[in-house]
Amino acid sequence: MNLPAHKKMLSAAAAASVLLMTAACGSSASDGDSASTSSTPSSPAPSTDAPADTAETPDAGNEEAGYADGNYEAEGTYVNPGGQSTVKVDLTLSGGKISDVTVTPEATDPKSKQFQTKFAGGVAKEVVGKSLDDLDVQKVAGSSLTSKGFNEAIESIKGEAGV
Repeated sequence: MNLPAHKKMLSAAAAASVLLMTAACGSSASDGDSASTSSTPSSPAPSTDAPADTAETPDAGNEEAGYADGNYEAEGTYVNPGGQSTVKVDLTLSGGKISDVTVTPEATDPKSKQFQTKFAGGVAKEVVGKSLDDLDVQKVAGSSLTSKGFNEAIESIKGEAGV
C-alpha cells in the first residue's frame, strides 16, 4: 500500500515526538508514585525516504484492522490490597492480530508480584491471535487485579498503534 508522503512525515514526526517527550520526562517505574501510563514504540520511526510499498511501512496491508503492525510497549497501573502496582506490556501486532505478548511484573509488594508473575505466565494463551479490539482480559491464572493494569496498557497501545 502506498501512503502519501505527508502521512509518512506525520507518522515519523509523531514517533519522534513521543520518544523525545519520554526521554525528557526522565521518570522510571521504580518511582512508585507515578499513576500515569507511558507508551513508547520499541522500534525506530519509519524512514521517510524508503519506498512506500516496502515491508518497512508499519501499516502495509493492515489499514482495515485500524492498527499498524509493529512492536509496542506500555505500562498500566492498578490498585490492589498491597498498594498501587505497575505492570509492563510488550506486544507485537502482525496482520492486525497480536502475534506476541510479554508481561513484565513490576510490583514491589511480594504478594502482588506473585500474582503478576502468574498472570504473565498465562496471558499469552488468552490474547495471542486476537485483535486489540477483541481483547477482554478479566482473570488469568487466578489473578484478577493484574488484568486492570494490563487493560490500561492495552488502551495506551491502541492509541499508539492506531492508523
